[in-house]
Amino acid sequence: MEINIQLKSLADKITQLKSKIETEESTKHAFVLPFIHILGYDAFNPLEVVPEFTADLGLKKGEKVDYAIFQNGEPIIIVECKSWKEKLTVHNSQLFRYFHVTKTRFALLTNGITYQFFTDLDDQNKMDEKPFLEFDITSLKENTINEIAKFHKTNFNVDNIVSNASSLKYIKEIKKQINAELENPSNDFTKLFANKVYAGRLTEKVVDEFKDLVQKSVSQYINEKINDRLNAALTKETIKQQGEEIAVVEEENKVTTTDEELDGYRIVVAILRRKLPTNRIVHRDTQSYFGVLLDDNNRKPLCRLHLNGGKKYISLFNDNKNETKSALSSIDDIYQFEKELLETVALYETEQSN
Repeated sequence: MEINIQLKSLADKITQLKSKIETEESTKHAFVLPFIHILGYDAFNPLEVVPEFTADLGLKKGEKVDYAIFQNGEPIIIVECKSWKEKLTVHNSQLFRYFHVTKTRFALLTNGITYQFFTDLDDQNKMDEKPFLEFDITSLKENTINEIAKFHKTNFNVDNIVSNASSLKYIKEIKKQINAELENPSNDFTKLFANKVYAGRLTEKVVDEFKDLVQKSVSQYINEKINDRLNAALTKETIKQQGEEIAVVEEENKVTTTDEELDGYRIVVAILRRKLPTNRIVHRDTQSYFGVLLDDNNRKPLCRLHLNGGKKYISLFNDNKNETKSALSSIDDIYQFEKELLETVALYETEQSN
């Protein structure tokens, strides 16, 4: 399973379960260990994931960090966990103390929802105070998923991650500055634009007036760019759908629907009418198969019947829209697939409610 699908599944699980998770230990087992598993590490292998990892800290003995992830006998990531209800405060973290006495270059502080990855960009062997990568697992963006994937067991490369960490750190800080300027433009930011459009002297009063103009201009520009992208995407999708509809009509003109296909369709309707109004179950015959759709939508196939060749088949669809063919000795065998058909309906209904 691809990492983005696994992360989405974990995010959904967290959203559903977090109100029932009361302790730090429960957070570790329900949220953090599954995340470590997604990164490709075996939480049940003590040579790969060590719980309650201990390192000697001078005269201070016995302090532990929650997990250490090992590779080739050396810790590569140390992990400190908090309850999902707690805010993350790195200044109180044992990660600082452990970082310089282990050979790891990465530390992770998490409450199972927010994840903060640290390294030693500022001073070698001393953990930075600010994370180079931070995210909320319940609202991941594609670029963040790409960064998480670099920590996967099959991709892990210290030098590659560290060299990229500096860019991530500065991009994060620059984005913060951009956000601050958009919310409340500074004098320098305002003058950057005012100097290019205003011929007079930039007095304090003029700069104050331009702050509002700059803020409105940037806001309008961003909104217009977003609208342009949305309109372009909608236009592209409309053209695509129109092309599909024309192709379907042309294909349907060459198709002859048999009595056996209609009988098979009636069996499918008989199964699904317990869950769906019959007017939502629509058939569409093609040269290759006899399709049964939800709401006459090509993107919501319920099943496909292959009845006109030498052998008879029914095609069913799983939660990833992958098609699986099963042999039929007669159309009466369709009744054997009642469970799979109803599960497909439930999947589409869940997608619609989300």
